[in-house]
Amino acid sequence: MKQIIDSHIHLDQYEPKSWKDIIEKDPSLQALISVSSTLHSCQLNQKISQLYSCVKPAYGFHPEQMLPSSNELAELFAWIDQNNEEMIAVGEVGLPYYLSQTYTLSLEPYLELLEAFIIHSKKWGKPLILHAVYEDAEIVCDLLEKHSVSKAHFHWFKGAKKTVERMKNNGYYISVTPDIVYKPKIQALATEYPLDYLMVETDGPWPFEGPFQNQTTVPSMIHQSVQEIARLKGVSVTEAYDFLYQNTSCFYSLST
Repeated sequence: MKQIIDSHIHLDQYEPKSWKDIIEKDPSLQALISVSSTLHSCQLNQKISQLYSCVKPAYGFHPEQMLPSSNELAELFAWIDQNNEEMIAVGEVGLPYYLSQTYTLSLEPYLELLEAFIIHSKKWGKPLILHAVYEDAEIVCDLLEKHSVSKAHFHWFKGAKKTVERMKNNGYYISVTPDIVYKPKIQALATEYPLDYLMVETDGPWPFEGPFQNQTTVPSMIHQSVQEIARLKGVSVTEAYDFLYQNTSCFYSLST
């Protein structure tokens, strides 16, 4: 059976009336990892997961935004601490690569926040879902190594060859979005990265181009990603489905 898991989606950013259709339309969809961006986002993902058992919430603070006050951060960490048993992972957390291209930012407070999440993830015994691309990924690898973190998932990863080698050696996982169907650089990355450490995601509701132009991003797009991965890896489509499903199930300790 062609079973899929969307390893990274922002269900809280979809209209509530569309949740049921997104979750139930594709019978091959076994689970969705719904990541959070703020405290309100965490609380909304909690609500969605209580409505749909296949939705596994991750709690965190998306780095591509201005930082909250120290009081707001304290409130966020206190809430996650109280609700950590039900979350599947800490995420989405990382560094503000794209924001720093637009604004002059001090990276230090973002690093401090990320390190706090890393430390707490160890305390909570949860894996990390990371937003860390290009040169930011090197910095994040430094922090992960400093704290001896092995369960790290770099979503929609893009970076230099030396970073890719470092991540492979450390056993970090990456996930690819539907842009693998039409972007040669992502195809090259997926070809190079071990199949044992690959997952698939949508990052929905983020929109895509190519064959997905002007379409609402939904988990069923993953099927085309799996077919492309099978082609790139030289394995059967069935094998690709099995590998990607088992990788995600094992990484997140899912009993789907």
